[in-house]
Amino acid sequence: MIRVLLADDHTLVSNGVRLLLESVGGIEVIAETRDGSEAVRRSMELSPDVAVLDIAMPNLNGIEAARRIHAECPATRVIMLSMHADEEYVGAAIQAGVRGYVLKGEAFTQLLAAIQSVQAGGVFLSPSLAKQSLEDYRRLAQSSGPAPALEKISGREREILQLIAEGHANSEIAQLLKLSVRTVETHRARIMDKLGVTTTAGLTRFAIRHGLTELEP
Repeated sequence: MIRVLLADDHTLVSNGVRLLLESVGGIEVIAETRDGSEAVRRSMELSPDVAVLDIAMPNLNGIEAARRIHAECPATRVIMLSMHADEEYVGAAIQAGVRGYVLKGEAFTQLLAAIQSVQAGGVFLSPSLAKQSLEDYRRLAQSSGPAPALEKISGREREILQLIAEGHANSEIAQLLKLSVRTVETHRARIMDKLGVTTTAGLTRFAIRHGLTELEP
């Protein structure tokens, strides 16, 4: 039995994927979450065989969540479910430790095959992306690296930046991340200093431009 965790903030998508997986034998959906932070926490609690993550989620985006799951739960294979076919998104996902990348438009025909492939130790890429292999995307990602500006900030700072871009106040961020308000304020000041940005609007534009959130500016 393949134990699967689903993380997608769109209820209709999540319900549809769960029904699809439960309609076949050999797969059990053990948890569903609506944000990236919860996906990381539940993965650490339950150690699923496979985690299927939406790339755009509140509180923590799918790429950052995948990076943490890969580090904290190395036995869990991560599949990214995304509407983005851009090389930079695929490359960023691979850098984060993702073993499969499935486009949402192909989920109902390809997700089952992706789960079975990564569970068996393989890798999987949506057929419409297969003009390059997953290994090609990995080499491309390793050669280009993350955006230079994004390299300046830590994983925690990227998490806080996403929450700022999503409109959360310092006090809300502190509560969500179980930090003090003073610590959040310090991180916020460091992010602004590292990026050379002086306003919340500027931070939001940076987060959208670098794929940390899909909210409209």
